[in-house]
Amino acid sequence: QVQLVESGGGLVQAGGSLRLSCAASGRTFSRYAMGWFRQAPGKEREFVAAISGSGGSTDYADSVKGRFTISRDNAKNTVYLQMNSLNPEDTAVYYCAARNSPVVRTRTYDYWGQGTQVTVSS
Repeated sequence: QVQLVESGGGLVQAGGSLRLSCAASGRTFSRYAMGWFRQAPGKEREFVAAISGSGGSTDYADSVKGRFTISRDNAKNTVYLQMNSLNPEDTAVYYCAARNSPVVRTRTYDYWGQGTQVTVSS
C-alpha cells in the first residue's frame, strides 16, 4: 500500500510557474512509476506526465510538453511537477498517482493522492 500526499498548488497568474510535490509512504519508492493527472471542472481526469521508477524515462501529454517537467527524488520518496508558462486552461485539481510497476504508462495507476488545486488567472 502506498499513500500519496500532494502539495504546492495555489493561485498563479498566467505566464507564471508552480512546482507541485507528492510525498509517498513506504520504502520501495523506486519500484513505482509515478504520474500526474488533472481534472478540470466538468471534464474527465486526464494524464499530464509520468516518470519511471528510476527516473530515466518520462512521458508527457502534448498539451504540457515543453512547459511541464516531471522529476523524482527516490531518496526522499518524492515526485515533482514543475509547471512553467501556465495558462488558464491548466486550471484543475492535480493528482499524484503510483502504479505497481516501474515502467512508465499513461494509465492503470493503482494509488492516488487527494489532489491539489491549481488555479491560473488570466
